Amino acid sequence: MKTYESKDIRNVGVVGHGDSGKTTLTAGLLFTAGATTRLLRVDEGNTITDFDEEEVQRKITISTAIAGFEWKKTKINLLDTPGYNIFINDTRASLVAADAALVVVDGVAGVEVQTEKVWHYATEFQLPRALIINKLDRERASFQRALESIHGAFGRTAIPIQIPLGAERDFQGVIDLVRMKAYSYSADGDGKGKEGEIPANLADAAQKAHEALVEMVAEGNDALMEEFFDKGTLPPEHILEGLQAAIREMRLFPVLCGSGLRNIGSDLLLNFIAENLPAPVERESPTAKANGSEAARKISDADPCSVFVFKTTADPFAGRISYFKVYAGVLKNDANLQNVTRGASERLSHIGSPFGKTINPVTELRAGDIGAVAKLKDTLTGDTLADKGLPIQYQPVKLPEPSIAFAIEAKSRQDEDRMGNAVHRILEEDQSLRFYRDPQTKEFLLAGSGQQHVEVVVSRLKKRYGVDVTLKAPKIPYRETIRATADVQGRHKKQTGGHGQFGDCWIRMEPLPRGARFEFVNDIFGGAIPKNYIPAVEKGILEAAENGFLAGYPMVDFRVVLYDGSYHDVDSSELSFKLAARKAFKNAMQQARPALLEPIMNVEIQAPVEYAGDLMGDLNGRRGRISGMDTKGSTQIVRAQVPMAEMLNYQNDLTSMTQGRGSFTMEFDHYDFVPALQAEKIIAAAKAAKAGEEEEEE
Repeated sequence: MKTYESKDIRNVGVVGHGDSGKTTLTAGLLFTAGATTRLLRVDEGNTITDFDEEEVQRKITISTAIAGFEWKKTKINLLDTPGYNIFINDTRASLVAADAALVVVDGVAGVEVQTEKVWHYATEFQLPRALIINKLDRERASFQRALESIHGAFGRTAIPIQIPLGAERDFQGVIDLVRMKAYSYSADGDGKGKEGEIPANLADAAQKAHEALVEMVAEGNDALMEEFFDKGTLPPEHILEGLQAAIREMRLFPVLCGSGLRNIGSDLLLNFIAENLPAPVERESPTAKANGSEAARKISDADPCSVFVFKTTADPFAGRISYFKVYAGVLKNDANLQNVTRGASERLSHIGSPFGKTINPVTELRAGDIGAVAKLKDTLTGDTLADKGLPIQYQPVKLPEPSIAFAIEAKSRQDEDRMGNAVHRILEEDQSLRFYRDPQTKEFLLAGSGQQHVEVVVSRLKKRYGVDVTLKAPKIPYRETIRATADVQGRHKKQTGGHGQFGDCWIRMEPLPRGARFEFVNDIFGGAIPKNYIPAVEKGILEAAENGFLAGYPMVDFRVVLYDGSYHDVDSSELSFKLAARKAFKNAMQQARPALLEPIMNVEIQAPVEYAGDLMGDLNGRRGRISGMDTKGSTQIVRAQVPMAEMLNYQNDLTSMTQGRGSFTMEFDHYDFVPALQAEKIIAAAKAAKAGEEEEEE
């Protein structure tokens, strides 16, 4: 593939709600541009940008894929991103490499939940954007209704620059409102429109829409405004000039129309991208740090080379593949760069331009271009690579913490041996996953954005690495504690032939504040128990506390004061005092009012304002305590403290409660007492489980 100047590159994120047709639209653009020899289909599982086994099987985009190709001497890098809530973090992480966004809106459903979310991401990254109303060939599709939903969600600055020719099954082309020409498309889906005059029955509607466009383009430009007042209209070349400036300044967001499936309007869309969306050099500098302080960096070929790795994938054959954007300088094949983030040196051999799972080799990449390279030793997502001695570091994208965790269990010993390594390779490519071991329940936990997210990882473990695992809801790490003081004796005496066993201790057990865990106080005077046996008493208490008293959960937040006891010169030993301490612990439990503690989570929920009442009612039903509320635009943010046990199925419930428009995060905050009714059930379940285990052992 040849080298392109920075001014001739367009990096476009294709974003939108799941099922709005992003991958199909991308396939149409690739075919029209001659990058593929035929029109590929999601249903046939052969599209360039949905190549992962899971994506082919589920017919949804799980991870952003990039396809670089040429159209009219311009290199277009399309980033086909996920649209489902569970995988949307990948979209946010990838948009850092885009210079504009193409927001795909379903012609039947209009603006949906994730359409709003990706629009916010584009705003966050200051991306100029255009919208395309897709699927206009579908039954019940309506350009007007979809446009109204766009205006309702994003305002009137979204302005049509095309209107459809025909509707639903009769949708056959588009009317270009800048040049005032009609373009009709043949049924063979070649994506090349035939230019003609606007049909008489649509002339009035087209004229009205043209005038509205001209007025809005002229509004932000004094010279155009003057010309508009003078002549009452603007020539196409002046409309285009004004439109380009308005798009870059994000004053206007053009609306186009088409059908990805029938490849209608794709040549005009490619023209629009090449002519009107900004090149990397026309964008603001990326945020960077040099030696700890903010540093301004221009996207320019003339500067020393620096690249930012925005995505990593693990290929079973090629190994780790790093996707990067060249922010400055010219990256040559076989370049030696320093990983500024990790202080390691990397050789970038066989750099290329990504085209789905293929990497097309190149000799060099200019500033602003997107590239890929395999087998970097130490580089991960979010790292900056730069010429040696250049201290520049670009800021990685912060992703929200995972909202749901599952216990993950290997099916066989062989799977167990390979599981850790395989999971860590998947973690390298998906920054929104967490994998850790719960120190109390001893379970391995895999946390992600939702159940489907974690299920995809499990499926990948099996298909890619041959590791078979099962998922379970995680065990709740309950704890036990005491509410009262106890003063007891623990005495162990066993007489057998020869040496016997004798240990005797008096302890006082007292509750401590939450989080204090355990204290041991030695108050022995006058040698009632020899010093060398005292650690054995502490050890005996700790061992007994580990297995709890009520339901087998560890005992926490208590103090033990050892204040008296007795010993035997011959029969006493460390073991005797350890066993005596265990008896003392059990005796103390009879008096100290043992109680169960449960983990309480800090939960933050974001959902449209209209669901606030339902969310509050639901949280109250989960024994939650609301700790704060904020409103940001049309989004309600609810903060609450909720027992972990009540949150295990929250993801699915929130999805159905908010029609998929809500998301949440949670993290551990503290332990608190379990109410009596729930405690009885937990204790009964623990006893039943223990009885079952004992029966099995017999």
